[in-house]
This record gives sequence, structure tokens and C-alpha cells, in this order.
Amino acid sequence: MKNVTITVEDATLEWVRIEAARRNTSVSRLVGEMLTDKMQFDDAYARAQREWVADTSSFSSGGVPYPAREAVRG
Repeated sequence: MKNVTITVEDATLEWVRIEAARRNTSVSRLVGEMLTDKMQFDDAYARAQREWVADTSSFSSGGVPYPAREAVRG
């Protein structure tokens, strides 16, 4: 593991200290876990988006013209 130095607002630091104490962990470990969670969420979102874009079946009308907007609003 690597050490980093970060700069945060006073209110943010106060919140993270309280949150770390509430979870019975250190500020360093809490921030590290939050960053890991964010990274995993972003990776999963990006992966799902790539899979959705690659799935061209949802964009196919099967050769049939799409209905006009007025016909769909009903």
C-alpha cells in the first residue's frame, strides 16, 4: 500500500473523523475503502454501459419502419 496526502475542507475532515469512529476504523482505512467502493462502482457502470452499447439487438427494428411519434403517444 502507498501513503497519500490529501487536502479537505475542515467540515469534511470533521465528518470523516466522526464516521471513522462510528465504524470503529481509522480515517485512512475509511477513505481507502470509500475510494475502492467508488472505483468498483465506476468500473461496473462502465462495463454495463459498454455491454449495453455493444448489444445492437435493442436498436434493431427488424427492417420495419419505426412508428411516428404521434402514433405512439396515443
